[in-house]
Amino acid sequence: MASTLTDLIPDMYEALDVVSRELTGFIPAVSRSSGVERAALNQEVLVPVTTAIEGADNTPGVNAPDTGDTTVDNVAVTISKSKHWPVRWNGEQTRGLINAGTFSSIQADRFYQAMRAAVNEIEYDLWLETYRRASRAYGTAGTTPFATAADLTDFSGTLRILEENGAPTNDIQLVLGHSAMGNLRGKQSGLFKVNEAGSDDMLRNGMTDRIMNMAIRHSHAVGRHTKGTAAASPNYLIDRASPDGYAVGDTTIHIDTGSGTHVAGDLFVVAGDTNKYIIGTGSASSGDKDIVLNAPGLLVAAANNAEVADLANYTANVAFARSAVVLATRAPALPQGGDSASDITTLVDERTGLAFEVAMYKQFLQTVYHVRLAWGYKAIKPEHIGILLG
Repeated sequence: MASTLTDLIPDMYEALDVVSRELTGFIPAVSRSSGVERAALNQEVLVPVTTAIEGADNTPGVNAPDTGDTTVDNVAVTISKSKHWPVRWNGEQTRGLINAGTFSSIQADRFYQAMRAAVNEIEYDLWLETYRRASRAYGTAGTTPFATAADLTDFSGTLRILEENGAPTNDIQLVLGHSAMGNLRGKQSGLFKVNEAGSDDMLRNGMTDRIMNMAIRHSHAVGRHTKGTAAASPNYLIDRASPDGYAVGDTTIHIDTGSGTHVAGDLFVVAGDTNKYIIGTGSASSGDKDIVLNAPGLLVAAANNAEVADLANYTANVAFARSAVVLATRAPALPQGGDSASDITTLVDERTGLAFEVAMYKQFLQTVYHVRLAWGYKAIKPEHIGILLG
């Protein structure tokens, strides 16, 4: 057994080289925050979020108008998880595998599995957080996008959500799941024609860079949202008689008459409004209750007693501005003076930017290696996130 981690670094990098090629679309697509990385586990870091400013008429006078005050909101981000993935060997296992000539390759595979598990968990966390905090959705629940040849309206419809909400257009990401990517590769032949697409990347590599100003990414984490138990019939109704209904921009909506629960990520559609809003905070109760829509809230006023549709399950492909989602990672915090680890090293995955800490602990007739990481994540700007339904 090696006395330090130095001799193991080639094996670790062999494993890291494999895991960096997993289908991770969210980790490289979100923004990173050094301010949150300095926080302790579950310690809140407030990220300021400014609100819109309204103009005022210019009226000549002796003094300047008493205007310009505003409320600066904030979103709390925390390092919410600190985990390790152990790889342990005892002396007899090591001796047997060395005699068989397979120790190095098996050890590399075990580090690979540890790092793979870490990346996949973070990727899944980001998918959940991002789609559940999205503003609106485009497409049809249960229907995989890009199914019609030479029809790119799924791109334009999703991009429209972000543009209407004022998202910055210089770094927009679109993370697709396997089904949507399969249709993109199999149905949209225009992306394969070099004279039209300007590149042979899709034809040769099955991937393309940007379409309609969105960086295209592919993630294994993209999956299916299962809606709450709200019944399709009778549907809920908007419940606000005075004043009549809810105005544009309202996010907390009171509903009644129907039955069943709502969960974060459920679609919310009001009769007379074609927008598909996303519920950020649902309710486990049935009947008379409040639900909260993600910002920017309603785009069309909702009248009292307007019917609310409880739509189906869906696959959540997600488009967002990079700045809308924050990821912070760091090594788990050590106590003053350190712990009992005999050696610690750090390996940086250049593909995802994740830095894994690997610590070695010598035990009785065995040694355990901890591949570990602490991380936190938050969708801080729901207005700049949209879902492409599948």
